[in-house]
Amino acid sequence: MPLRALLYRRPTEPQAIEVVFDREIYLIRLRRHRQARRYTLRIQAATREVILTMPPRGSLREARDFADKHGGWIAARLSRLPEAAPFAHGSELPLRGLRHRIVHRPHNRGTVWTERDGNGERLICVAGDGPYLARRVGDFLKREAKRDLEAASRSYAMQIGARIKRISVRDQNSRWGSCSTTGVLSFSWRLILAPAFVLQYLAAHEVAHLVEMNHSRRFWRLLKRLCPDMHRAKVWLDVHGTDLHRYGELVACANRSHSLRGRKFDNRDF
Repeated sequence: MPLRALLYRRPTEPQAIEVVFDREIYLIRLRRHRQARRYTLRIQAATREVILTMPPRGSLREARDFADKHGGWIAARLSRLPEAAPFAHGSELPLRGLRHRIVHRPHNRGTVWTERDGNGERLICVAGDGPYLARRVGDFLKREAKRDLEAASRSYAMQIGARIKRISVRDQNSRWGSCSTTGVLSFSWRLILAPAFVLQYLAAHEVAHLVEMNHSRRFWRLLKRLCPDMHRAKVWLDVHGTDLHRYGELVACANRSHSLRGRKFDNRDF
């Protein structure tokens, strides 16, 4: 075994610990990282998971002490997160920023479609068996996101003569979108839950990176030309972005997390 591996090797340690604060129990997942220089706490907004990162030579006792010391911080941050809204019959979600109610139609043919009822209420109708409702709604939203993002991205690319190799839609863990040096654009499907001008802004943002793979002044000038409404979209994401992660199954897909390092903490948007 290499010397480095022997140096950092630890006896079997638990994957998580518990912290008790104000008579509530909070589960803390442990993560040891070789580049960490101190203990840090992070809360994934989408999953409500609390993660404690330990330095290579850190001890379980020190990790417990650090978590116990910041029980109040953990409780406060979790209490500020929006409640989860699973895909279920009768629940509501914003599609392109407009409120829709999910309605199960088990005896209808098809998969998922939208319509309005007699009162003008927007509905997302789901056919088929109940156990598959959440998955079908999720698949429908991803298809809609892919369609809108494809159209917006290719339109912006044509305006500046840029070439897109591929566009993918995922549940991204750390950002709303990304652009590779090979021309591959990737977006969070949750943008379909935001108003259209927000999705348009993110599409323009990543397309602009096809020309300027940075955030220089030239990049922002180009983005402003593509999307004059960009500041409005950025403000909307700052205020409402976290809320988009409460819809659907809780998976590891947060675009916002709350972090605490040592004695100070920082709230990072993306």
